[in-house]
This record gives sequence, C-alpha cells and structure tokens, in this order.
Amino acid sequence: MSLEFIQQAIRYMEEHLNENISYAEIAEKLNLSSYHFHRTFSFIVGMTPMEYIRNRRLTLAAQELQSTDISVIDAAYKYGYESPESFSKAFSRFHGSTPKQAKQKGAKLHLFNPLVVKIILEGGSIMDYRIEHKEGEKFLARVERFTPEAVDRGDIPKFWDRCAEENRIETLKQIRPEGKKDLYGICSPTRSKEKSDEYFNYGIGVLVDENTDLTHLDALFQQGYSLLESEPADYVVFSCVGNDGGCIGDVWSKFYKEFIPQTGYKQAENEDYELYFEKGKPGEFCELWIPVEK
Repeated sequence: MSLEFIQQAIRYMEEHLNENISYAEIAEKLNLSSYHFHRTFSFIVGMTPMEYIRNRRLTLAAQELQSTDISVIDAAYKYGYESPESFSKAFSRFHGSTPKQAKQKGAKLHLFNPLVVKIILEGGSIMDYRIEHKEGEKFLARVERFTPEAVDRGDIPKFWDRCAEENRIETLKQIRPEGKKDLYGICSPTRSKEKSDEYFNYGIGVLVDENTDLTHLDALFQQGYSLLESEPADYVVFSCVGNDGGCIGDVWSKFYKEFIPQTGYKQAENEDYELYFEKGKPGEFCELWIPVEK
C-alpha cells in the first residue's frame, strides 16, 4: 500500500465517519484484503483504522456538543455508540471530561484533526536484510482464524500462551530432531466469499521435511493440527532484535516506511512468517520473513 492509498483510506473514512464502517469495506475500496489494509495502515500511521475513526468521532462529537443544543443521547447514537453510557466512558477517556461537562463554556477538550499524509525523509540508519527464494514448503501447525480486529486485542500472543499451556508447542517440537526444533508463526491472509467476513489464518508450527517424524500424523490431525503449504516466493528477511514481540512490530514499521519506498519491492500475497530458532543468535528474538516482488 502506497502513501497515496493511505490518503485515499483517510479520505473515505472522513466521508463516512457517521456510518458503520468496517475494515473490509474500506479495504475493498482500495482493492486490498482487510488483513493487509489493517496491518499496513497501522504501521504507517501509528494507530489502527478504528482508533483513527474513534478519535475523529469523539472530536466531532465534542465540537457539536459545545456549539449546538444536541443532547448527549442523540450525540451517542449519531457517533456510533450503542448507548449513552458507552459513549460517556469513551468520551471521558479521550477528553478528560464528560459529555455533559463539554456542553459548558470553558470545558477543556482534546482536538484530533484529520490526518494528511506527507512525504518525509526517513532512514539514515543501517537496515540489514537479505533476499531469499523459497520453494513451496510444508508445515505441521496448530491453526486458528483471526479477524484484523483480533490483532488490536492482542489475540495472537494469547494464542501462543494458550498453545504453550495446552502443551501443543511441545508436541510439535517432539516430532523434530535435536537442533532442528525451530518454530514458525505463519500468517496466511484468506478472503472468504463474504467480504465483510474477512479473516486470516495464523498457525504455530514446525517444518515438515525428511527430518520430521510423521509416524503419528493421523493422531495429530485428530488433535486439531493441520498441514499448511506455502507457494514458491521471494522473501525479504529481517532479524528482529529484542526481548519481546515488540521488536517484530518495529521491523514491520521499517518495512513499510523505509524498505518498500526505497527498494522498489512490494509485499506479495503469500504467507509471511516469524522464524523462532531453537538456537538463535544472542539478542535475536526471531527472523521475520516477508514475501515480496518487484
């Protein structure tokens, strides 16, 4: 997604702020999957599309409460809230004052103006990467379906925690030999027939090759594991250095803000994945593999 696409998305959201806007609806206007739209927008702008819409709605609601005789109840429903109570809570968190207080003269309110995308020179630092070609690969993984909104709630880290608690990660490691127990976090965008119900699949898995013990594969299928297959693709590979998953987000941000504009590559629609080495480099959290094409 280019900066022009980001500006188009912002323009569309501004024109439909008082309507029920979904990720899929905005992405469809840009001819993108909601998954790619959500992630690209979030990393470039620094907030999710829904955060942007919420901040703009609360700004406009405050202005209308101050300048007109609209009631709090009417403002709540006009700006997309299911009840005056939920509106008041969101309003108070954003502005630091209640909607009733906002109707009084002298009330202090926050202003969140429409974003305008501008070209800013970034970089100036070394960004190490390599380009690798991968033929199709197979993975045995525990897979779940997520919506873009689930990412906002932190459901992916919760999925890892749940799989660890249920001993599913250890089960995957057991079918790989010592020294080759690397784990993969595999992200596969998927478009359903109903565009409003877009989602993506995320799997925690291990590589399936000649070193993988598939003796009890049928039993693993019955336990909810699945085989994932990737298509041949070129990947840009980055090292994510840090103590937690926050470093992955930092690398994604640099990918969109620096790597894409400066190299002539664009992100392909194949699977992307994190590679967690059994014996990684000191300080390295994982490698991030992103499919790209010229």
